[in-house]
Order: sequence, then structure tokens, then C-alpha cells
Amino acid sequence: MKKLISFTIKAEKGFLKKPDINDGIYLTYNMLHKPALLGILGAIIGLEGYQKNGVLPDYYKQLKGIPVGVTPVGAEKGNFQKAKITYNNTTGMASNEAGGNLMITEQTLIKPSYKIYLLLDLEKENESKLYNNIKEQKAEYLPYLGKNDYSLWWDKEEVEEYDDWEKVSDMDSTFNISTVFIKNTTVKDSKENQTESFDLLDFSTITQEKQFVSFERLPANFNEKLFQYNYKDFAFTTFNLKP
Repeated sequence: MKKLISFTIKAEKGFLKKPDINDGIYLTYNMLHKPALLGILGAIIGLEGYQKNGVLPDYYKQLKGIPVGVTPVGAEKGNFQKAKITYNNTTGMASNEAGGNLMITEQTLIKPSYKIYLLLDLEKENESKLYNNIKEQKAEYLPYLGKNDYSLWWDKEEVEEYDDWEKVSDMDSTFNISTVFIKNTTVKDSKENQTESFDLLDFSTITQEKQFVSFERLPANFNEKLFQYNYKDFAFTTFNLKP
């Protein structure tokens, strides 16, 4: 039996590390991407993470087939506030010399929150356990947002279940996507004429002033041969889109 649910994760801070560095600063993704989300889901049901090089984590192998959706909550036009935090590492291990001092600066998300949608198959043991643990606000391991300094939580009162849903492959009229989505075409060419009235599929009708579109290149999954991320261009928008 398939069950569509949503819950909202929250953290005081988050660091979804990018592989690149800008002017000595470790950068963070703004949006929660699926590989990172799977790590959170794995912690909720007690699946193991990275154990050794060249081997994908158990949580990824077990949960990668779950369809997911992610919506930023409380973000300004889809973007969370960020701050630079500098750490002082004096162990010597970081700078490769006794008494060495390494300054590390990270770009950090401030009060990030994401609404997570999951389409779970309750006939599968892991997905059934995930469903129950989310509803009970329970986790086997402490989940965190990017690094273990930034633990996250959710409120069971905000867990929602959706019975009236269907899989749609083709749209015959304008529509809105309430989550981050893979941008396969130019979003500008898909915007609905702004003079026309529209309804959102989300929760409310937005005004012209609040309409926006944001873009980010994010990890979509793992290349299981090269053991590195596959990237895709993602978008998040309040504009109506054309089929």
C-alpha cells in the first residue's frame, strides 16, 4: 500500500557542504538535496552511514527509490539567511604540525526548515518503519542537517497524510509545483501569462509582488560507479507553469 505523507524538519543551523571553496570559505547548498535527505531518513530508522571508502552507505542503498519532494519553509524567496562562522582548530592534526592552528570558515544556514514529502510503500519494512517513526516523532539515531553540530527535529502534530492523490504524467493546463523540481526546460518559457488569474496547488493564492523563481545546481543522486554526486539544475518558483 502506498502512502503519501509530509513532515517539516527544523534546525537552528545547517551546513549542506558544497565540494567547492570560495575565498577560503566552505560553502553550503541552500536547498536540501535528496542524497542528504536520505541520510536524515536513514538516521530516523537506524540505517548505517558511510563505513569505508568505495562503499555506498546502507541508508542510500535501502532508501534511494523513495520518491521525495522538498519545499523550503520560511525562506525569503526560497533562500535562507546565511552567516559565516569561523572555527579555530588547534589540535595540530588539521595543520599537519604540532601546535598548528587552522582557521576554518563555513557559510551556515540560519534556522533552515524544509517540508518533506514522501511516497512510501508500507509493504516494505524500512518504509513502513519510517512511516511509523515519523508519525511518532521518533528517531533511532540523532538526525542532523549536514553536520552533527546541527541537530534537527520535527513536530508530530505537523505530520500530514494525503489520501486524495494520483500520479500525473501529462498536464493539459497550467499548473504550479509547490516543491523544488528538476529544471528540464527554461522556466522563463514556461511561466503563465501574469495577467491571467491562477490558483496555487499549495496552500494559498500569492500576490504579484511575492512571485519569484530561484535556481540551484544540486546533487540528484550518486554515480554508483564513480562514487560521486550526479548533479542537476533545480528550480523553485511560485509562478504558474505551462504544460
